[in-house]
Amino acid sequence: MARDIEQIQAEIIRAKETNSELDVLNSTSSVAIWRLITFVIAYAIYTLEKLFDLHKAETDTKISLLKPHTARWYREKTLAFQYGSPLVKDTDYYNNTGMPADLIENSKIIKYAAVTEAEADSRLIVKIATEIAGSLKPITAAQKGSFESYLAEIRDAGVRTSVINFLPDKLYLKMRIYRDPLLLDADGSSIALGGKPVEEAIKQYLKEMPFNGELILAHLVDKLQLIPGVEIPHVDSAQSSWIDANTQNYGTPQEINVRQIPVSGYFEIVDFNGLSYVV
Repeated sequence: MARDIEQIQAEIIRAKETNSELDVLNSTSSVAIWRLITFVIAYAIYTLEKLFDLHKAETDTKISLLKPHTARWYREKTLAFQYGSPLVKDTDYYNNTGMPADLIENSKIIKYAAVTEAEADSRLIVKIATEIAGSLKPITAAQKGSFESYLAEIRDAGVRTSVINFLPDKLYLKMRIYRDPLLLDADGSSIALGGKPVEEAIKQYLKEMPFNGELILAHLVDKLQLIPGVEIPHVDSAQSSWIDANTQNYGTPQEINVRQIPVSGYFEIVDFNGLSYVV
């Protein structure tokens, strides 16, 4: 970015003052010949830097028009979406000049995003979620409509997209927790500390999963084995159900075989009724 004329002139004067041979140029008058010369030179440098900026902007524009965009680019643009703000005309970005930082941040309603290529056809799958009170949630229908318009504006020609803005995939767990009766009671509560550490660990595992990341049953078991009082955490059954795009309702729970990526991008455990604590 081009420096202003005053900044450039000040740097020239500082350089002059380090050269003892130029000490004779000591007039403080703003119209002193030597000061006017530094101004002219500073103005010339300023003009050149402005031309460099213009050239860079034109080059960046040409590159952006020619360069094919990746799934990572679409994810970054998804997270950059500002609800209620217009794009700069014929561009893929916003002009936030003069907008308070908190207003900008609040307008970025999509907090989680993942972009993948569909397996069956040539299409990008864009999974999104917001965050409310510490929990992942879908954005509203009005917000989704605005986001889809934004996506249609910035996407490359010929690129088809599908937005998945679903409620979380429901997780059904049936587990036997072999416990140490000195540390955990029959309903899984910690005798010394209170609370139910197994349930908390399961919720924490789901929270720590990256958005659109894999639920790996072996990793869940590994986490539960670290809990004092848990001797053997055994998964008898793990199932999940997700929103059907056609009916907008949850489908029949399906068995999870070793690992699974949630259709919505994230899981929510239904309840802990499937946990049994045995000695």
